[in-house]
Amino acid sequence: MEDYLIRIMAKETGVRGLACVTTGLANEAAERHGTTSTTTAVLERALTSGILLGALLKVGQRIAVRFEANGPVGKALVEADAYGRVSGYLVNPQVDLPLVADRPNIVDALGEIGLLTVVKDLKLKELAEGVVPLQTSTFDGDLTYYLNQSEQTPSLVVMGEVLDENGRLQSAGGVLIQAMPPNDIGIIRQFIERMQELPPLEALFAEGKTPEEILALLFAGIEYTELEKRPLRFQCTCSRERSEKALINLGRADLQNLLETEGEAVVDCHFCHERYTFDEEDLRLILVGMD
Repeated sequence: MEDYLIRIMAKETGVRGLACVTTGLANEAAERHGTTSTTTAVLERALTSGILLGALLKVGQRIAVRFEANGPVGKALVEADAYGRVSGYLVNPQVDLPLVADRPNIVDALGEIGLLTVVKDLKLKELAEGVVPLQTSTFDGDLTYYLNQSEQTPSLVVMGEVLDENGRLQSAGGVLIQAMPPNDIGIIRQFIERMQELPPLEALFAEGKTPEEILALLFAGIEYTELEKRPLRFQCTCSRERSEKALINLGRADLQNLLETEGEAVVDCHFCHERYTFDEEDLRLILVGMD
């Protein structure tokens, strides 16, 4: 199944629903960062968080989501936009913990004491930032808390994944249910009950259920309209040009020192592990351009 997101709206009920599958992009990120089975699940949930929050943005807007806690992973940082593009990384992707009830130990890997920070670039003069303490360290529970508390929008977020015996994702994704103004929290409670009555999301994915079918189960008996089907992909905003600007920002003295001591400069992108190498000639040209 290709990665994509479905958006629906139940106007009479005043609820919108989003469901996505993120298996391919999460596996690509896992391969780039050399994750273990534990951190594959952690990184996937962070990326799915970015996808779901990014889908709430308007065209041209971007979002950064940071989960930082006292566990061995340290920090998960993700950037996403309104077009379904996402990238991200973990500070310590080599963490590998024993399974808990046959599931990756996401909570202990991330840590139970920490913060969720969401920064939005809404194309205004200043960035919008929201910070809340982690509540569950499961990512979906923390996003639910953030949307309800920081954005004052009754919401429910659920994520799930299935890994094979080699620690590679077989399926992964998430669901976001949100009340529209006047923001009736009662309707969200109904969806919480429906979600509890259904098999876990990872079990639905394992059965081969699509995002459309999962939303149909959740919205059974409620009339809704499908608004959008959007492709998703792992795509970083890094480039050789941006890496060159980073070198220029080092200043002439540091750049000259690099040239004399190393004879080259290597810029690694944290988000996608792409490597940009600038040889001696490249560095000399950059220095000339700084005159």
